[in-house]
Amino acid sequence: MVFNKRKKNSRLRGTNSHGWGAKKKHRGSGHRGGKGMAGTGKRGDAKKPSIWKEKYFGKFGFKKKGTKIIYHTINLKDIEKSIDSLIEKKIAKKENDVCTLNLSDLNVNKLLGSGSLSIKLKITVDYASKGAIEKVQSAGGEITLNKQKSDG
Repeated sequence: MVFNKRKKNSRLRGTNSHGWGAKKKHRGSGHRGGKGMAGTGKRGDAKKPSIWKEKYFGKFGFKKKGTKIIYHTINLKDIEKSIDSLIEKKIAKKENDVCTLNLSDLNVNKLLGSGSLSIKLKITVDYASKGAIEKVQSAGGEITLNKQKSDG
């Protein structure tokens, strides 16, 4: 047997609340104290200790867009200035006229080309600028890049 069921909202025409109790209860999220976990203890003193145990406050989850590599840099002039102390500390090695240096031992991941070189260097580093590569090669040294990208 087929029959048409009348919609509930047609029976609630003329009532203020449409079956939601108070007039304000079905407007947005006001009756619940906000959306999500809002109102569960920021103002209510009775609930605070139970919230402190959980991860409620603060930001966590997704990372911001556009996160970039943090470069820890050093210039060629700084390497040339401190090469003697690096050899003494056994961070760098000197064989014949060539000084071998791995910049990851100094917590540096990018080499910049400020300054001029008078010594031959064999450097291993993650990133290097074009100017630094040219200056090291013109002085008779070489650069080995751990990462493929070289920035200008």
